[in-house]
Amino acid sequence: MALGTWVFEFNTPGIARLLASAGADFVVCDMEHSGFGIETIRTLVSQSRSTDLAVLVRPPAGEYHLIAPLLDVGAGGVIVPKVETASEASRVVDACRYCPSGHRGAAFSIAHDDFQPGDVAAKMKAANEAVVCGLLIETRAGVENISSILNVPGIDLIWVGFLDLSLSLGIPGQFTHPEFEAAISRILTACGSHAVPVGILTDRPESALERIRQGFHCISYSGDLWLLQRALREGIEAIRRGLRDAVEKRVPA
Repeated sequence: MALGTWVFEFNTPGIARLLASAGADFVVCDMEHSGFGIETIRTLVSQSRSTDLAVLVRPPAGEYHLIAPLLDVGAGGVIVPKVETASEASRVVDACRYCPSGHRGAAFSIAHDDFQPGDVAAKMKAANEAVVCGLLIETRAGVENISSILNVPGIDLIWVGFLDLSLSLGIPGQFTHPEFEAAISRILTACGSHAVPVGILTDRPESALERIRQGFHCISYSGDLWLLQRALREGIEAIRRGLRDAVEKRVPA
């Protein structure tokens, strides 16, 4: 079981060490919705190299020129959005791995191998084994094609984009709708038969435990901006309740 979170907002140099100190196994740095560019990702990844935190990145799309630079700056892998077909999945795998498993462009003694010298063949083999090639299934088409997608060799992780999936199904935000639950079940069943782990984002520990009982193996506990917002709101509301209670106790009945 892998537990982590997503980063959408806080591109501070200390975020990787902060997350590692909290016990996170991984973080996903988002480029699709955050406005982060490659320079931001390079900084975030470099600060994680001294920790055990796995840093994955969601690029804005599944194109080679958007995936390969993330791996070269040292990302541990990618989670590519809106994969809907086996051919799209194959292109992602091809971009993630060196020959003979793919056609990732070769550059060594740079950031991804910590600028170290060494045998190129050994480095290629190690990188191919270590990189996480993740795909986001978040559309009706992706669910319908999940079995053929999983037949593509080299897929390490399927991530469920639950909000976009609900939109694609025509039931926005209705996560207990029978059609949504059927889609989740279909994904889990297919991934189980292919021994590919499945991830999802959850907003509460209780919902995370329920997803784990369902069969999810990779859980993101919310994201940076929502965690701060919720903790701050709860703290401020608690202080204000305390102040109101204190005033009420001082007012004679």
